[in-house]
Amino acid sequence: MSRVSLAGWSCLVLVSIWFVRLLVKAVFSPLAHIPGPWYTRMTRLILKYHILTGRRMYYVHALHAAYGPVVRIAPEEVAVADPAGVAQIHRIGGGFLKGPWYTDTNHAPEPGIFAMVHPKAHAQRRRLFSKAFGQASLRHTWTEAVHERVKLAVDRIREEALGGEADILKWWTLMTTDIMAQLSFGESFHMLELGEKTKYIRVIESALFSSGLRYELPWLYAIARFIPVEAVQTAMNWRAYVTEFGGKAVDNLRKDGSNRNLFSEMLAACDDDDDAKQHLTDLSIRLEAGNLIIAGSDTTANTLTYAVWCVLKRPDLQCRLEAEVYNLMDTELDDATLEKLPLLNAVIDETLRLYGAAPGGLPRTVPQGGATLGGYFVPAGYVVETQAYTAHRDPNIWRDPLSFDESRFLDPATLTKEQKLAFSPFGAGTRICLGIHLARIELRLALAMFFSACRGTTLSPSMTDDVMEMQNYFLIAPRGHRCNISLPSNST
Repeated sequence: MSRVSLAGWSCLVLVSIWFVRLLVKAVFSPLAHIPGPWYTRMTRLILKYHILTGRRMYYVHALHAAYGPVVRIAPEEVAVADPAGVAQIHRIGGGFLKGPWYTDTNHAPEPGIFAMVHPKAHAQRRRLFSKAFGQASLRHTWTEAVHERVKLAVDRIREEALGGEADILKWWTLMTTDIMAQLSFGESFHMLELGEKTKYIRVIESALFSSGLRYELPWLYAIARFIPVEAVQTAMNWRAYVTEFGGKAVDNLRKDGSNRNLFSEMLAACDDDDDAKQHLTDLSIRLEAGNLIIAGSDTTANTLTYAVWCVLKRPDLQCRLEAEVYNLMDTELDDATLEKLPLLNAVIDETLRLYGAAPGGLPRTVPQGGATLGGYFVPAGYVVETQAYTAHRDPNIWRDPLSFDESRFLDPATLTKEQKLAFSPFGAGTRICLGIHLARIELRLALAMFFSACRGTTLSPSMTDDVMEMQNYFLIAPRGHRCNISLPSNST
């Protein structure tokens, strides 16, 4: 037998062995009883494809529609949309820890609060954050800084839109990043004054995609690291840059004077908790400052953009909202007042339902002993995930779920128990987003100022639904990466 023939037969034997092992694993897997497409029993490639193309949440949602509330999406991953199962996964003390994805995409010297898996370490760090991020503390300490940035953003939007076009996504992103920089570092980036993004923000924007690429295609990530193109190198080395820049937070924390930040308050809040303070090292502050920028900039900016877009598509709703906020004086634009405006807050909640910033999968590891979810037993160690995108579009919970209908939230007392449980734009349980109060403060103030100062705004003709289709790289963003609006030149 020739060497070529021998090599060919060897390859065939190896491929056959590999295929048989794959088949045996698929047939005898403890997840074999869970419904799903045949290929999810053997490969994660299809899921990987949808992750890399920014369509993961759509893909998983379609699988739920085809196979039910519990569906297998990969050999060792199960998606759960059954309401009771979702509640069980995110119940405080339920034992479902964050899945491996969080640590495998972190690649930092130590995990920040977002990536922490251990409940004790997370609870300790969360205690440090909780007072600084509480509604009362934010209103008392940071109202002036937030108000200043929001007013400047609305002024810049109005100035640019009068007789022309303004990209509100750009301006909201500059605004929210300036706010998060002020809170995290103790100094604004002043991007609103510059009218453009700094290199630091371009680095931040590449972070989630770069982390996803490293997780899903490590071989491609390894190759990309050697490509001598600045944009590629920036994306590949974002973590080091963010950590280095986080030194500003440390420097300002150690200073006496006006450059206070959230970490100053965190340390002050734990004066009587030496153990907690000991764990907030300079490195921790560097990492957490960068994490806060990632978590609090594009998220709120995108939600604001979708809120304006949805309202402008409904002239009747736009008129009602403009009327609700028009007569508010500057002194009345405080969060306690805005929190009581029914239409404003209903618009925000309905936007969060349909266009919440992180509607995709939240992976969790099944605890010891396994769990029965939606009637299906899942053994310990396997990954289960839930996604708000599906929960917020469940026709058994929401009437006409794909329609933007702010009336759902006009009277909170009319919400059913199922709707309250399903509504989770900021996550659920002990892992609910730390920035929920800050996000709502920014959303209320920005929308109130915008619809008061920019009455008569219209969407630019180029703003089709395709431009605003959501891309999903853990967080969402409009596919067109813009949202242009116009104001008539005679607008007052």
